[in-house]
Amino acid sequence: MRRRPIVLLVIAALVVSVAVVVGWRLRSEDRSRFAEALRLAPTTAARLSWTDWAGVRAELDADLSSTSTGADVDVFLRDAFDRDLSSTTALDASAPTIQDEIGFSPATLDWELFTQGADGALVLMGLPDGFDVSGLRDRLRSVGFVEPDDADGVWRGGVDLLEGLGGPVTPELAALVIDEEAGIVAGSDDPDFLEQRGDLARGDAEGGVRDVVDAVGPALSASVATGDQACSSLAMTDADPADRTRASELVEQAGGVHPVTGFAIGAQPGGDIRVAMAFESEAQARADADSRSRLAAGPAPGQGGTFPERFALGKVVASGRVLTMAMTPVEGTFVLSDLSHGPVLFATC
Repeated sequence: MRRRPIVLLVIAALVVSVAVVVGWRLRSEDRSRFAEALRLAPTTAARLSWTDWAGVRAELDADLSSTSTGADVDVFLRDAFDRDLSSTTALDASAPTIQDEIGFSPATLDWELFTQGADGALVLMGLPDGFDVSGLRDRLRSVGFVEPDDADGVWRGGVDLLEGLGGPVTPELAALVIDEEAGIVAGSDDPDFLEQRGDLARGDAEGGVRDVVDAVGPALSASVATGDQACSSLAMTDADPADRTRASELVEQAGGVHPVTGFAIGAQPGGDIRVAMAFESEAQARADADSRSRLAAGPAPGQGGTFPERFALGKVVASGRVLTMAMTPVEGTFVLSDLSHGPVLFATC
């Protein structure tokens, strides 16, 4: 009789645990992989670059595995570049070397999220099911990384170690964390910043960045900026004076625009592009759906030529505080890489 309350408590705890796991899985199914990865990004990140490597490999029908060579990965990345699907990665130049010498690369990674902010840069890399984590640890030891005391601690390599490898490797891999529970490897050029990544994670934080990431959906690759970052580096701020004057005239003719709280542009499976912008209110999103669609269908000061030379503008929809633009690239153009760096008139603030 004395055991019964204990048994009931254990059963209750198991029910709660199952509910938590099921709830997490349901949320994962409801949201894109990109949106789930965003939860791990630092709150200080102002610019985020997403690459769904599993999706890109499927899109290109690439047959790659852990036994592929660095040369195989290089060919794959060239194909991805030709389809404008690799401009968001931090691993492009590193990929052949890390495939051969460290044991992971775009040939095997599930996804990659590269974040940049005032406090530091971080590259988060999703591991596929069944990935040989113990083998990765062995490879890190063999190339000279200093092993941490804790399994989820920081493996310290340093730039000098990377420069001694057989080819170029980005400094963002100078320090690594293997988070087996989360199924990720995280890297940074700053081991102290890397140690803080768990405390700095966004989690379920709301805001413009989350809004636009949800809106671009299951993108193969995407570039995202906070409102401040978009308004300072993506919009017309850096254009030359003549282009800024022309842009002001076009904005006025279009009916004016409101500042964004988040901006994203993503490449969708099949080749289309989706742009998402978040605003302070639904009224602003509705108003800007009209003005920004006019801007996106006209001249492109600061970049040259016109936007219709780059893409055919499809539906422009305001839903809540977010507007989305559907675009079909003109053959031979690189719309995502072209429009993820400023100046971009329709992203102006």
